[in-house]
Amino acid sequence: MRLVAFWRSLLHKAGFSPAEPGIATRSSDGEHGRTPAMRAAALEQVLERHVASLGSDSPRTIATRNNLASKYAQIGRRGAAVAQFEQALNDAVNTYGEAHQQTDVIRENLAWCYEDSGRHADAAEQWEALLKRRDEQLGPVAADTVTARSRLAINYRKSGRYDAAIAHYEKAVEDAGVPEGREDLRLGLSLAFAAVGRDDEAVQQLRMVLAQRRRRLGTRHLDTLLVQHRLGRAYTEAGRLEDAADTLRDAYLNGLSASGDPDIRMLTLRLRRDLAGALSAQGRHRDAAALF
Repeated sequence: MRLVAFWRSLLHKAGFSPAEPGIATRSSDGEHGRTPAMRAAALEQVLERHVASLGSDSPRTIATRNNLASKYAQIGRRGAAVAQFEQALNDAVNTYGEAHQQTDVIRENLAWCYEDSGRHADAAEQWEALLKRRDEQLGPVAADTVTARSRLAINYRKSGRYDAAIAHYEKAVEDAGVPEGREDLRLGLSLAFAAVGRDDEAVQQLRMVLAQRRRRLGTRHLDTLLVQHRLGRAYTEAGRLEDAADTLRDAYLNGLSASGDPDIRMLTLRLRRDLAGALSAQGRHRDAAALF
């Protein structure tokens, strides 16, 4: 997921580096003839000097530790990145306080790093704190508040807290101002509904997203076909085999019409397999066999 504009502005103001490997730039490393690993080693030395001369709670030390953690994340040293972000957050709370913007920068970096490490319960704890402050400071419909709520919902779902995830997904859908953002939220909400056996509600969310993507992208776009495939599978899981077959057949035919795209070609093979499964489940074995 893209980083929100609010986080980017905080990073700029604080002079901090972003945590996500896909966001952290390599330009400064290239300009100095250094690889990311070499830059991390240099930052380790700077951090050691700052700790010795300024102390751990110095703003310069905190900024350097945050940047070192970001570099660790960039080169795939997730455990080291988490440890440094955790220390930086603790020091920032002591220096700036819980509600300071630079504390929030590090907290969000840590939340992303927890997610990247698969520690979704820990990530949710950080997003909870960020959501509370953004809701109070910016209001519920601000883009940055919606983003924090969306990440919280995602991490609740991935850590098995489905009811809490559903509640935050629904609130985020209500507050989101960007149609494409609502589509992504509805897709996550459908997964949460399916996880607790609310299959009809999962189907409803997918149908809404499919209608929106057909209008926005057309019937043969990969993103449309992916949702239609998910809808067909959701119908199957809900026991609505006729609806499943109809949905998968329509997606399959659209995929065949756009099979010059290699990604659509691969999806079409999965659609054919699942369509055959839906037909077989209806007892239409001859129709299923005709697909191969």
